[in-house]
Amino acid sequence: MGADLSQRLVSDGLWELVKPLLPSFNFRPQDGGTVPLDERSVFTAVVYVLASGCL
Repeated sequence: MGADLSQRLVSDGLWELVKPLLPSFNFRPQDGGTVPLDERSVFTAVVYVLASGCL
């Protein structure tokens, strides 16, 4: 997804509304687990799937 499409799907204003609603990621120093991803990118991908109807 390009930056232009990403900005149209999730504007700065929308992101400021949604950001406090997302759970925070707590880093665990143990080995294993998943690497945290950029929350805004993941939210933008969810919005894209919902808006486009692709599954």
